[in-house]
Amino acid sequence: MSESSPYEAPESDVAVVSGSSKLTLKEIYLSFEGRIPRKVYWLYGVLGLIVGFALAFGVIFGLSAVVGEWILVLMIPLYIMLIWASLAIGVKRWHDRNKSGWWILIQFIPLVGPIWQLVECGFLEGTAGDNQFGPAPGDY
Repeated sequence: MSESSPYEAPESDVAVVSGSSKLTLKEIYLSFEGRIPRKVYWLYGVLGLIVGFALAFGVIFGLSAVVGEWILVLMIPLYIMLIWASLAIGVKRWHDRNKSGWWILIQFIPLVGPIWQLVECGFLEGTAGDNQFGPAPGDY
């Protein structure tokens, strides 16, 4: 029997599994690092788009009588936030497919690009296990 202090933490025989951590809402919408599964891509991408457009239309119709044509200037920060969030979600989904985030630029190729991104990011599974962009995304 070994001598141990009663104040020391006991040692565990359980192996620690690396990765599979969930991202916070802030990390999902603002960070360009990490990976997200298809479920998160669809849920937060579509949900964020719906909430963003609802907010935009609410601001336009609610404040247009008060501020007039200046409403367009007030909408610029909202549109920048929507674009940033959609880019962050897209980049993390490309990372899950083990591809560079620069693949998000494929959507600018007319006709073929948006379809390619939809199929690749929306319907195909991500890389199993860890890849060069981080550990496998957690279970959401």
